[in-house]
Amino acid sequence: MLPAATVEVISRGKHLLHRVDRGLTVHTHLKMEGSWRIESTASVTGRRLADHQLRAVAATAKWTALGLRLGLVEVWPTVDEDRHLGHLGPDILGPDWDLDRAVARIHDSPSSTLGSALLDQRTLAGLGTLWTSEALYAARLPPWSPPALATADSLRALLTRTQRQMQQAAANGIQSTTGRTRRGETTAVHGRIGLPCLRCGATLRLAPIGPPLRVRVLSYCPDCQGGLAPTDDGRSQRPLGSAPRGSSTRR
Repeated sequence: MLPAATVEVISRGKHLLHRVDRGLTVHTHLKMEGSWRIESTASVTGRRLADHQLRAVAATAKWTALGLRLGLVEVWPTVDEDRHLGHLGPDILGPDWDLDRAVARIHDSPSSTLGSALLDQRTLAGLGTLWTSEALYAARLPPWSPPALATADSLRALLTRTQRQMQQAAANGIQSTTGRTRRGETTAVHGRIGLPCLRCGATLRLAPIGPPLRVRVLSYCPDCQGGLAPTDDGRSQRPLGSAPRGSSTRR
């Protein structure tokens, strides 16, 4: 590819837009596994560049950005960005954020559940399963209840709290909803399946949410958030990383 100078790199919800001076935008989305890593250009070897997980590279004489396991990589004319991403709702970390508009879009969402409405990027952009699980838990709202049942005041409080936590995470590079930074202590429900709720002691659970072609999973507390999810079969759920009873780690 011919040399090009970076004009700016911005985010739009979960989408990353790398604009260059040739009037083009490199659009990437991390999906579940992707990441961008910044390394010294002098340390980037040919073997590193041959990594089959590497999907995009942007480099200067001093620094190199490596896009690994990216879920999506596209190049568009910069003038066409809105044509591709104009369907997104207000960005919770963006300059277009409008709290009242976001609340209205949640209430008007075609999604049948509050959790899937928050996850739908057409409603508002930027929330994934971690922030949605944590936000609903903190607000004691059932993820599987209809969006219209949540009061406007409760949604304003939920979004304001979550925005503040996400801004802090963006500033320090650590996603934490508990104020703690130690591994395993940064969240209240996400990633803590099978462990006791920090608030009531009940066992935290995980259940599917969303329409068939866009099913996600949310962590929740059945005691704090209105009971067992309609998509939860009630079977025992073990803590993440634990071995099934009777199994052995010996080889």
